[in-house]
Amino acid sequence: MEQKIHQGRNVKRFREMLGIKQEALAFDLGQEWNQKKISLLEQRDIIEEDMLRQISAALKIPVEAFQNFDEEQAINIISNTFHDTQGLINYNPSFNNSPIDKIVQLHEEKIALYERMLKEKDDMMARLEKLISQ
Repeated sequence: MEQKIHQGRNVKRFREMLGIKQEALAFDLGQEWNQKKISLLEQRDIIEEDMLRQISAALKIPVEAFQNFDEEQAINIISNTFHDTQGLINYNPSFNNSPIDKIVQLHEEKIALYERMLKEKDDMMARLEKLISQ
């Protein structure tokens, strides 16, 4: 038995993955759209090609993603591909940059900035004194 792909559910999944609310998608689709219409659209098994193209443009996701994405199939592929997760996870990560070294570097940059600002202030004062004494 062939599993049917629920296009409305796929629209909802991708919209939520992008962090876009139904109201925002409705706004992008035009004045005749509102949150309720988006909710009803996401409940439909099949969505018209033209409508999918509009949603695709609004979400910047290919139409094929809505038409072909099958969550069960994706889970099966992932579960059949990765058997040994022990080797994939590094429980003792090492970092090349020490946080203390980064703080010291930022502090040195701040001191250099202050020194440049003081030099510019001294230069400005010298120019002003020169202008006043003329």
